[in-house]
Amino acid sequence: MSPAIPSNWTLCASSFNWAPEITAARRTAQDIVTGIADSATKIVELEPGLLWRSFPAPEDDEVDELRDALAAKGGRVSIVGASLDDFTSPTERRSLQERLDFLVPQLHAARRVGAGGIRLPIGQAGTELLTLLRPLLHELDLVLYEEIQGQQIPRNPAVATALDAIAELADDHVRLLVDISMLMPALPVSYLEELRRRGVPADLLVRLENDWRDPATLDAVTVLLRSGKVPPRIHTLFMNLLIRFGRSDAADLRGILPLVGAFHLKFWDLDDDGGRVSQPLRDLGNLLGRNGFTGTLTSEWGGHEWLQDDPTDMTRRHLALSETALEEGALIAGVAV
Repeated sequence: MSPAIPSNWTLCASSFNWAPEITAARRTAQDIVTGIADSATKIVELEPGLLWRSFPAPEDDEVDELRDALAAKGGRVSIVGASLDDFTSPTERRSLQERLDFLVPQLHAARRVGAGGIRLPIGQAGTELLTLLRPLLHELDLVLYEEIQGQQIPRNPAVATALDAIAELADDHVRLLVDISMLMPALPVSYLEELRRRGVPADLLVRLENDWRDPATLDAVTVLLRSGKVPPRIHTLFMNLLIRFGRSDAADLRGILPLVGAFHLKFWDLDDDGGRVSQPLRDLGNLLGRNGFTGTLTSEWGGHEWLQDDPTDMTRRHLALSETALEEGALIAGVAV
């Protein structure tokens, strides 16, 4: 019998996995996204900025067309990635009402496309805007997920403030989404190979490969960046070390689990040497199994920044690996599947 995760955990895939294919525009974005239901999974998390030309105020016809095309393939939408542009110019910030007005059409589009929630970065909305949004979230029966990822650890002061705000609201329509880019026991093999190919110093590469979680390694990364010796052409790739790649353990999430309603199962490649891909998933399955988690777990591929692999193949393989590892963790926790 094939493995199965607990029935109240829902595996999905993000349309972000197909971002390079969407931007290449050899097929329409809608065809690519609806094709996910044929090729990988029936439940899709949307990145509408890549999909709807009318975003951030999606037109009804555009939304309906996608919803109906997905439904025709037996598919549906889980969460929609929202956008909150806080500035009208480099120096002028939107007022509270303008920020609300910017988000409201996205909430209506999310409900219209059949999603159960929308997603924003942790802390971006703020308490005042969350308070204004809550009646509409209840009216539309949507959950607003605030996403924590990479090195945004719970004890970080800004993150802790945002987490306190969610806890104080005590509202099931405002929840936390955790991206497991926080849980990286080692760096992706393909990423290290790309840094080596692009000329990052060998001594730093040795540190990155063998001592990723040592705080001194991050200090060395910062020193090199400030020295000006990181070529400008790889700044974005290099900055992953300071922002997108985390160094936490699943156990570090225990204190915030009551606030969590969804996870991004971030992966970069599928080289599982030493369990660098599967072990965080196994640990997560164990943690969630012990704490009665209910919600979505979405495959999200970030490695297309430096890899040219086929997104459908990568996603299907990652979903299979994730289901096996999560189930193993849940079984260790004694959860029936």
